[in-house]
Amino acid sequence: MFLLHEYDIFWAFLIISSVIPILAFVISGVLAPISEGPEKLSSYESGIEPMGDAWLQFRIRYYMFALVFVVFDVETVFLYPWAMSFDVLGVSVFIEALIFVLIPIVGSVYAWRKGALEWF
Repeated sequence: MFLLHEYDIFWAFLIISSVIPILAFVISGVLAPISEGPEKLSSYESGIEPMGDAWLQFRIRYYMFALVFVVFDVETVFLYPWAMSFDVLGVSVFIEALIFVLIPIVGSVYAWRKGALEWF
């Protein structure tokens, strides 16, 4: 039989973890001072008077490097548990992990050949 009282802790945790951020936003919205003016709307550059427009357009290549880093970083996180239990898992899991590693490598080689990872 399905017993709902076994999930009381889960529901309490879910409610508390949902109420705390909402409560934090409400309290900060009520207590925060509201003042808009030219100083508030100007960009802050370490105490130096801003020169020119604050909106600069960055090239997409910087974001491409960041995405490649994130992909390989997340892949490393997923491979760590596999590496810790490598001796127990067997050959089939080794082949799956090899495919898992080869997919981002093939994608990186493709992006490199297309020139997407050129810095300049």
